Amino acid sequence: MLINDFLTYIQYEKRYSPHTLQAYKADLLQFEDFLKSNSLTEVETAKATDIKNYMVSLLQESGLTENAVNRKLSSLKSFYKFLHREEKIAQNPTRLIKTLKTPKKLPVFVEDVKMDTLLDNEHSFDDSFAGRRDRLVVELLFGTGMRLAELIGIKEEDFNKYEGVVKVLGKRNKERIIPLHKSLQNEVLEFISLKTLQNFGNKSPYLVVTNSGDQAYPNLIYRIVNSCLKLVSTQEKKSPHVLRHSFASSLLNRGADLNAIKELLGHASLAATQVYTHNSVERLKSIYKQAHPRA
Repeated sequence: MLINDFLTYIQYEKRYSPHTLQAYKADLLQFEDFLKSNSLTEVETAKATDIKNYMVSLLQESGLTENAVNRKLSSLKSFYKFLHREEKIAQNPTRLIKTLKTPKKLPVFVEDVKMDTLLDNEHSFDDSFAGRRDRLVVELLFGTGMRLAELIGIKEEDFNKYEGVVKVLGKRNKERIIPLHKSLQNEVLEFISLKTLQNFGNKSPYLVVTNSGDQAYPNLIYRIVNSCLKLVSTQEKKSPHVLRHSFASSLLNRGADLNAIKELLGHASLAATQVYTHNSVERLKSIYKQAHPRA
């Protein structure tokens, strides 16, 4: 089956993460179901018009946003590019299909003063194992800008206490080194000691674990971040990625070089990092309107 061939390729040759692999699989099977339910054709003989009709159905019948449709189109483009390169099809039906125009959305972030309030307030976290872990989760996400999957994948051995850095495994299995500020270094060391004292039977090598000592999972991190941010913010989005945005915005507003922020975030290109400059400009506009007598 061609879909399985493609999934094997991105899993073993491209080394995509299990999460990305699952997303591609779901997108391709959904498209295959669309073709079958409309008695159109098989995936290998699909035409550009079939794909365009599919995109229209996603927008009008499924009610997906332009961004969601573009993500599914990206999966199809990768799939048909693979088939064409492997000479399974004579022509790539997606080559002339353009992505839908989408409104630009600025990254959502939490202001520094609110993060300081959260992390400096002794009542935000208790002294239990879970409380110390939750604090470390928020500190690591806000203090390093790492992704959720990167946080979950950190092992104790990835932390270098002599250099004061942590090694993370990013997208496409690309490693990068992120420095930790002194108080965060101490917090990591203290948490590792606290974790050892719990005498968990499984002795998980992962830094962030559940209350029973197993490796942390995405929903746990989401719940921790959401619950903590509720203490200081009323904004709707309170995900781990918001803390990544907050990290980048804080650095940029304090004059950090954009290329340095790119490296810290693990972005493949500067274009992905430049979105944070929009927040910086909006902040300057706000200050200007408040301060200038003619504004």
